[in-house]
Amino acid sequence: MSVEYDFIYENSIKLGVSLLLGAIMGAEREYKGRNIGFRTIILITLGSTLFTIISVVMGGADGDRTRIASNIVTGVGFLGAGAIFRDGFSVKGVTTASLIWISAAIGMACGVAEYEFAVMVTGTVLLVLVGFSGIQRFVDRYNKEMVYRITFLNDLTIKAEIEKQIKNHKLKFDAISHAKNENQLTVLYEVRGSEANHHIFVDYLSLENRIAQFSV
Repeated sequence: MSVEYDFIYENSIKLGVSLLLGAIMGAEREYKGRNIGFRTIILITLGSTLFTIISVVMGGADGDRTRIASNIVTGVGFLGAGAIFRDGFSVKGVTTASLIWISAAIGMACGVAEYEFAVMVTGTVLLVLVGFSGIQRFVDRYNKEMVYRITFLNDLTIKAEIEKQIKNHKLKFDAISHAKNENQLTVLYEVRGSEANHHIFVDYLSLENRIAQFSV
């Protein structure tokens, strides 16, 4: 059996570029301490590249080369779903799940030797992850959404006073849910406003004796 050195050389380059680009994106996630990091992103880009190479080989000149490649998206969807989790009243991991999805696409681009395009997309991804974080912080500084769980005596005057204080602190709110436990009432508020006003409102909640407990 003869060894096809050209085939091995060509596809080694594809896998090497895929590994490098995956390492760059994975390093960013690892640096930020995300739940899916360096090695995982590398394996996703390498796997997508390998499956794309196999689909080209199995499809041949006249066959359907898209059958295996199209199922990469489905498989990556399961990985992305595993990266998303609920932390209290917020959902985390959506950015990492999106990175898994686009890492697979970059791996597929390497699999068809579209190196310039893969590098360009990787650069764009890094720009979004690193460069746009400052914009996100700027937006949060002036319009941040937080969920407050506030427990107090089952007295509607106290509830009215809390909602008045939210407005006085230049915050907007929606009451998401109400729960009664004996003589106490727990209300979930979705509050929007500047980060500074959130801090001042937290100070008010901390000093208000009529509030049994609260969490953000």
